[in-house]
Amino acid sequence: MAKRDYYEILGLDRNASQEEIKSAYRKKALEYHPDRNPGDPKAEEKFKEAAEAYEVLSDPEKRALYDRYGHEGLKGVFREGGFTWSDFTHASEFEDILGDFLRGTIFGDLFGFGRERPKRGEDIKVTVCLTLEEVARGVDKKVRIRRLKTCESCGGVGGTTRVCPTCGGLGHVRRVSRSFFGQFMSVTTCPQCRGTGQVLESRCPSCRGEGRMEIEETLVVHIPPGVSSGNYIPIRGRGNAGPSGSPAGDLYVYIEEEEHEYFERRGRDILYDLPISFSQAALGAEVEVPTLTGKARVKIPAGIQSGKVLRLKGKGLPDLEGRRGDQLIRVVVWTPTHLAEEEKALFRKLAEYEDRALPKGGRGFFRKVREG
Repeated sequence: MAKRDYYEILGLDRNASQEEIKSAYRKKALEYHPDRNPGDPKAEEKFKEAAEAYEVLSDPEKRALYDRYGHEGLKGVFREGGFTWSDFTHASEFEDILGDFLRGTIFGDLFGFGRERPKRGEDIKVTVCLTLEEVARGVDKKVRIRRLKTCESCGGVGGTTRVCPTCGGLGHVRRVSRSFFGQFMSVTTCPQCRGTGQVLESRCPSCRGEGRMEIEETLVVHIPPGVSSGNYIPIRGRGNAGPSGSPAGDLYVYIEEEEHEYFERRGRDILYDLPISFSQAALGAEVEVPTLTGKARVKIPAGIQSGKVLRLKGKGLPDLEGRRGDQLIRVVVWTPTHLAEEEKALFRKLAEYEDRALPKGGRGFFRKVREG
């Protein structure tokens, strides 16, 4: 069967640069890697085909021979029978090309990438509730948490240790293995000490060999002005300690807003519903309203309609950049539900004045009151 063109295999033209060749090979290697295509002989063949193309095109001398003479020019470059994985000369570039995908696979073992890293501790999440007043000014909140802390008596190792008898303190063991690429010396994490090179000889009496102890502590968390529900504040290293003295995780303090008695939040603005009487709406008035920082006087213009929104500049909430919103005051004309006889008489009198002011045939509010 005739061999395919190397440029065609990698999807390149003949003027491709070395960076383009390397990038194309990276994509093909990840796409057809046997661990991503278990039991697929076609993918295995394409993976090997891409490696062969990269082996030739990444080498200036081999590429020049191939460009001039094609596959015939490479006779003698590879051993009899054609390219095999043992001809591949770029093992030193393998980690850069396949990156983190290879960690933990057979290739991680072959090239020593698969050694166990110190496991970071778990993160902790807590929620604090804030009033809108606290959101407006910022606040320091006390947060009480329970977490795992590295045992101070043993430094997190769990007790006294000795050199691992399986790996001799190296943290890894070597073995010869075979794959479809040939025979290789593999390096794997020691199963007894899990890569630490030490095994426990006697348990620490403080942590009973766990290396970590549960503690309860109170932290003061500064929450800046302008936060909102769903925002969070990370505190590095205040999560659970990792095993065997490895780094601790983080603490995440999530923000939740309490429902306010008067205000409704709308981004940086806050909305307040102001009930006023008929007489205040008709004649105008000056009233006192609550704000996030105290009270303020607001002038109600004569003839205002229900639903009209007034605005107090700068009386809203700040954002995280310090820009402050407004307080919106929505006027709600209050309709009395129970009237004394004297009040009804006054409304009927007003209705008569309204009738005289309206065009003939008009039907005003006070007429409705009178007839109702």
